[in-house]
Amino acid sequence: MQTKPSIVFCHGIWADGSCFNKVIPTLQAEGHEVIAAQYGLDTLAGDVAAVKRTLGRVSSPAILVGHSYGGAVITAAGTDDRVAGLVYIAAVAPDAGETVDSQLNKFPTEIFSHIEVADGRVWLRPEGVASFAGDLSEQEQKVVWATHYAPAADLFTQKLDGVAWRSKPSSYILATKDGAVHPDLQRFLAKRMGATTYEVASSHVPMLSNPNLVIDVIRTAANAVRARSTTAGR
Repeated sequence: MQTKPSIVFCHGIWADGSCFNKVIPTLQAEGHEVIAAQYGLDTLAGDVAAVKRTLGRVSSPAILVGHSYGGAVITAAGTDDRVAGLVYIAAVAPDAGETVDSQLNKFPTEIFSHIEVADGRVWLRPEGVASFAGDLSEQEQKVVWATHYAPAADLFTQKLDGVAWRSKPSSYILATKDGAVHPDLQRFLAKRMGATTYEVASSHVPMLSNPNLVIDVIRTAANAVRARSTTAGR
C-alpha cells in the first residue's frame, strides 16, 4: 500500500520531463511514486489534460511540482481532487483572467531578447542559455540548449479556468538570480498565494543547480500531506 504521496513533475518551456532527473531518483528511493508529465507545449488546455492523464498512472494523493510555465499548468490541473499540494519552482501562477504573458510583461527579463520565432514556435538562441541556466557548467548549459523544446508562439496568451493555489497548500522556490522569470514577480506570486517560500541564489533552474534544496522542499510538502491525511483519518 502506498503510504507516501505521489510526486508528479510538470516542466516549463524549452524543456521536458528530463529536467527533473537530478531530483527524481532520491524521491523514488524514499518511497514515492514519481512521474514526470510529458506534454507538447502546443496549448495550455492540452498540457493540463496530459497532466491529468498522468495523475491516473500513480496513486493518490499526489503533489504537483511545476517549473516555470509548469506553474500555470499545475495551477489549472491542481484543482483535480487527486492533488493534495503544489510546489512551484521559479514559476508563474496565474489567477483567474490572467495569462502567463500578462504576468511576465509586468516584470520583463533579459531572456526574451534571446529568442527567435520561427515555424510557429519560440526558439531559444544559444546565447540565451546564460540567462536561463547560467549557474550550470558550460557542458550542462550546452545540453540544455541542445535538448530545449520550443513552445507554440501563442502558448503564453492562453487562459484556463481553475486556480488551485487558492484552495491547495502551496510551496514556492524563489530563484533570486533568475534571468527568465523575474525574482520580483516570483516574490509577488509567492506572497499572493500565501505559499511557504524558500529563497535560493539560483538561476532559473534550481532543480539542476540546487537539486538538494528542491528535494528538501518537496519532502517537506509531502510530509505535510501525510500529516493532514493522518489527522483527517482520525
